[in-house]
This record gives sequence, C-alpha cells and structure tokens, in this order.
Amino acid sequence: MKIGVFTDTYYPQINGVATSVLVLKENLEKQGHSIYIFTTTDPRASANERNVYRLPSIPFASARRIGVLYHPGIARKIRALQLDLIHTHTEFSLGIFGRTIANELGIPTVHTMHTMYEQYTHYIAKIGALDAAAKTLARKLSRHFCNTANAVIAPTEKVEEMLRVYGVRNKVAVIPTGIELDKFTPVRYDTDDVAALREEYGLEYTDKVLLYIGRISKEKNIAEVLHGLKEYFSQHSEAKFLIVGDGPDRENLQSLTQSLGIGKQVIFAGEKPWDQIGLYYQLGDVFVSASQSETQGLTYIEALAAGLPLIAKTDSCLDHVLFDGVNGFEFSDKAGFLNVLQATLSSDTNLQGMSMAALRSTVPFSAMTFARTVEALYEETLLKKNSGTLYKEETQCLQSICDHQQTA
Repeated sequence: MKIGVFTDTYYPQINGVATSVLVLKENLEKQGHSIYIFTTTDPRASANERNVYRLPSIPFASARRIGVLYHPGIARKIRALQLDLIHTHTEFSLGIFGRTIANELGIPTVHTMHTMYEQYTHYIAKIGALDAAAKTLARKLSRHFCNTANAVIAPTEKVEEMLRVYGVRNKVAVIPTGIELDKFTPVRYDTDDVAALREEYGLEYTDKVLLYIGRISKEKNIAEVLHGLKEYFSQHSEAKFLIVGDGPDRENLQSLTQSLGIGKQVIFAGEKPWDQIGLYYQLGDVFVSASQSETQGLTYIEALAAGLPLIAKTDSCLDHVLFDGVNGFEFSDKAGFLNVLQATLSSDTNLQGMSMAALRSTVPFSAMTFARTVEALYEETLLKKNSGTLYKEETQCLQSICDHQQTA
C-alpha cells in the first residue's frame, strides 16, 4: 500500500504524537508498504529525510508548529504518488490539508485521535472567560474530524469514551501505540555509560532516583509531585528527582523547588535527543507522574520497557498498563503518593521484583504488533471503500438499464 501520513509534529520533535508516527512509519515500511510523511518544517530536521515532505510553518504553543492549510506544489507531488489511503494525526493544519487531498483524490481517510484538547486550551484562551468557548470549539472540531473519517483510531478506551461523549458516531478502533521495546531495555546499555551519566548529574551509587521524562508543562501536573516530595525528601536524603525534558512551565517549577526547599534533590536535565532517551531511562529506579492529560502515556510504556516500576496518579489511560502492586502503584492524593513511594523504594527486593514485572508487562505494546494492527485497519477500510464504490457503480448501471427499458 501507499499511505500518506499527515501530522503537525514529527521527528526530531519529541512528544507522543511524533513518536507514534515515526514508529508507525518505520514498522509499516518493514512490512513492505510505502509511507509518505507530510508535516511542518522544523529547523532541526535533517536535509536527507526519506519520503518526508515539509510544509511552511510557524511556531505555535511553545514547541509545536502550525503549517499552511494547503500547498499547491506539494499537492501536485501527492497526486503523482497515487496514494491508496490518507492517515491524519491532527485536526489542524496538516490534518485539514490531508482531508482536502483525500477528497480531491477520492481516497479513504483514517484518523487517529491523539490529544484531549480540553487539557490544552489554556495555551490559546489566555483570558479565563474564553476558556469555556475554546473547550466547546475543541469538542466540535474533534467530533467533526472523527465523524467524517472512514475509520477512527483511539490509543486507549479513555479516548474512545471521550469521543462518545463528544458525539462521535463512527466506529472507533482502540489501537495502543507501540514502541521499539529493545531501545529501552537495560541490557542494551553499557554499565560504564550509565555510571558516567549518573556522575554527570551528581547521582551517587546509593541514590534512589525518581524519574520523569516528558514535556514540562502545566497539564503534566509536575507541581503536585514536587509538593509531595517535600515531605518525602525530608526523611530520605538519598532520594533524587530527575526531570528530563523542557517546556513552558520549567522556570515556574524551578522556582517552586527553591521555595519548597528541595532544590538540592531535584535535577532539571533539560531536553535530550530522541536517540539518547533510552539511556536516560537507565538512570531511574522508578518513573513518577501525576499527569491527568494523557491519552495513552507512551512514556509510561517506555519506562516499563526500561524496567522502571510506575508511580502514577490514577487515570483511566493506565488501564492494561499499570497493574497496581505488580509493576507499580497508583495514587490519588498526597498521602497515597507518600505511601506508594515508601512501599516501592524501602526494599531492594520489592523494587527488583516490580522491575522484572515491569519488563514483562510491555510485551503487548511492541511496535510490530502496533503496525500490523493498523495495517489490518487500512486493509479493512480500503475494502469497504472499494466495495462501496463497486456497489455504487453497479447501482448506477442497473438504474441506467431500467431507464433504457422504460424509454423503449
């Protein structure tokens, strides 16, 4: 198959959507398909990308970018590719472009709903009074995009349920994004390299490292973790919280750590290249997050693949990912957070057992399983589209014969 993938974010940007699209492209290509990416320009992008077409764009909402809605030159190139199907991963600029091209070519569309935009409207509606209107618009846009696609993908049941609340009538296929598990497994990394990186951040051999990797923004709720750690750190000087990533809330959180008096035990490492992220997971003993905005939480699965138990605030996106007391713990408030930290880190034996369980729990999330499941949906969508076209042609032919007979 020849598939056109339209997304506002793509490698080298580091976020869940960019990762999902990259993993899908690489693994569908292993299956023999031709995958063409249509995305925004990025100053860090390589000049030698294969089958990647970038449309002019401008920065939008911190690290994200928004592109033009239509590009005649690239549209001509798309027509020459003779695509079979278009898969959109955004409801905005590139998504609109992809849907426009699909309509022009008469080919089916698959749409993946990656983001719960209600959690992000504060970036647009700076005035509180406008936030409700922005949330309403987000729901309407999501509903329209999903109801007008030939097939819809949700990464979790949480997203499917949200779409039903929005009024989406289309069938929704729940397909978790897969990851390249071997990129995170501990056996991949040399112990000397890990030790050198620990030394770089001042981590002692005996330190227990709580790790967060991801975007540093308000919706990730990192402040709640810091408030909980104030009490924990007062009794555990050997514990450290390493935050790997960047975002609009970084300065606020750095100020918060100082005001809480925990600045010496919280380390902001900054954003790191995607091809090095697997090594950074090796620094942690547990992965910690209080985010409530995740649609799937790929970093949770990456952490598990690195053998890190999860300590995460209760969220339905954790269904089938976190098994409480087995590969991690859920918490709902500060007291619960402190209790599960103690239960996880107080015994090396418990920690090792949960680490082994974490590794085993990632098997269903392999990248190839993800690609094959999406491939099957593509084939089903094309079959339905072609069957519908054939039925329409047969109906038109039968109607023509009837009209001719009536005339005779």
